Amino acid sequence: MRRFLLLCLFIVGISFALFNFNGLANKGNFDSIVLDFREDIPAAKVSQEINAIATKFSNTPQLNSVFSVSDRLYVVKGDRNTLKSLKKSKFAKETEYIEPNYIYTALEAPNDPDYGKQWNLRSINVEAAWNETKGKDVTVAVIDTGVSPVPDLKDTTFVKGYDFVNDKVEADDDNGHGTHVAGTVAQSTNNNYGVAGIAYEASIMPLKVLSAYGGGTVADIAESIRFAADNGADVINMSLGGGGESQVMKDAIDYAHNKGVVIIAAAGNESQNSASYPARYQHVIGVAAIDAAGEKAPYSNFGAGVDISAPGGSQAGLILQDTIDPETGVAEIRGFQGTSMASPHVAGVAALIRASGVTQPDEVLAVLQKSARVIKDDNLNYFGSGHLDAAAAVLTAQKGQISFQDFFRWLRQNGYLNLRFWFDGGAIALLPKLAMVLGSYLLAWFLRVYFPFTWTWSLASGLVAGSSGLFFLRGFYIFDLPQWPFRLLGSSIPELGNALQGNNILNPVFASVLIPFVLIALFLGHPSWKWFAVGSSLGVASCLLVSAVVTPDIWWLGEGLVARSFLIGNALLCYGLAWLAMKGETQTA
Repeated sequence: MRRFLLLCLFIVGISFALFNFNGLANKGNFDSIVLDFREDIPAAKVSQEINAIATKFSNTPQLNSVFSVSDRLYVVKGDRNTLKSLKKSKFAKETEYIEPNYIYTALEAPNDPDYGKQWNLRSINVEAAWNETKGKDVTVAVIDTGVSPVPDLKDTTFVKGYDFVNDKVEADDDNGHGTHVAGTVAQSTNNNYGVAGIAYEASIMPLKVLSAYGGGTVADIAESIRFAADNGADVINMSLGGGGESQVMKDAIDYAHNKGVVIIAAAGNESQNSASYPARYQHVIGVAAIDAAGEKAPYSNFGAGVDISAPGGSQAGLILQDTIDPETGVAEIRGFQGTSMASPHVAGVAALIRASGVTQPDEVLAVLQKSARVIKDDNLNYFGSGHLDAAAAVLTAQKGQISFQDFFRWLRQNGYLNLRFWFDGGAIALLPKLAMVLGSYLLAWFLRVYFPFTWTWSLASGLVAGSSGLFFLRGFYIFDLPQWPFRLLGSSIPELGNALQGNNILNPVFASVLIPFVLIALFLGHPSWKWFAVGSSLGVASCLLVSAVVTPDIWWLGEGLVARSFLIGNALLCYGLAWLAMKGETQTA
């Protein structure tokens, strides 16, 4: 019965998280709907269905662009009610899918143009990378607000692009975001003007999918991805994103990946525990932002979907590139910040990697991850595989394709071959956790010599709750789920005070005799729950003793002798409390 109760509590916790979390896959704004008609239907039948939809909804679906004819990709104005009606209508069987045409926006935080140093290029060690390659013969597609011919792109090579917003060949920028992004990738360098770019001998393919206001639809973005793949792009950068999972987008990404294109996207600027789409998709390298100090940028998303981190800037140091003033169209050096600025750093380095001979997307990702500067104690995955390092990436790529030995070494160096990584994501050491559990049982066994009792699930559950919790859950990542329920379930009683923050610093209120005292005071007269309280007290005692030896880090008390004394003292009090509760007790536990 008690096992069933504990299982129910676990299920209720997970169910609560699911019920109260909508997930990015269904979150996002749209004012039109994508209709992808099946290719095996005759053209006449498609026209008939289009007319029928127009009659029923008083709105005629239109081809998304001139490139949509073969794919039969139509867009019709509508809201969520229209979407539901279309999915339930007889027209649905004639389509591969009907989905929202979500609007993604440029991922840019407020900017200040008064900074004059490109700290970001030095922080990724790009100077040493330039000794080996500058990205020659590689094409980077910048899927953004377009790119304008500012003076510091005069010597940069451009290839044919397209404006999917206005359906025209010239993909000029009317926002400034895309030109800034292109500058990070391949700003003209060594030209005695302005600032530098990372892969400045690479070519830029400008693809405009975002309007002057920074918004654009997944249909345009998806088509631009296919356009890039079909027209020779080696790398795609998407400094954009939003909520809402799209099959149109996913198919386009898979299409480009299968054609050998490296796809990179910004993680998003909401400071949330998950990257935005399209960074969340498989085959997309999601990039988080760091500031000039190498710390997580305040705005940057983190957690699931983040593969690597790169300079994105902050108010203490912006990312400078030549772009346009959106109000006047006049070129100027401006400072921006955001994951939009971090993503093109990775795109530029990806171009350097491809120019060094590593071309397959998965191998490029392996080079980026293997060469990244690993950040220890990254419990919430702020940085993915670590900080971007251009020089290390190029040198790694020049060794040739990643061998099994290289990949095995990278796995070992990053902790993936360590069992504790798979148990708890590296957040808590496995051996100390096992010591806490075993220690709690040893303490209970010692008391049993003086106060005989029979082991039951009540006592055992208390020992686990007090000493370790379900620690293997603490580092779990499940697609589109919040992480805090797993951190709570994976924490012992002393760790509950830091579970939501995700760090290892103990709260002195929880890491003390206080909670065991309250539990025993409440349940001392109960025949079963008394033993849960006694077990919790012994478990807390074990947890505090092991923590005093391994990680005596406590709020306000630090990590020194004071913290150790506090933990040991409270451990003894917890043990004494359990002793008093069991004194004279000889009945079954």
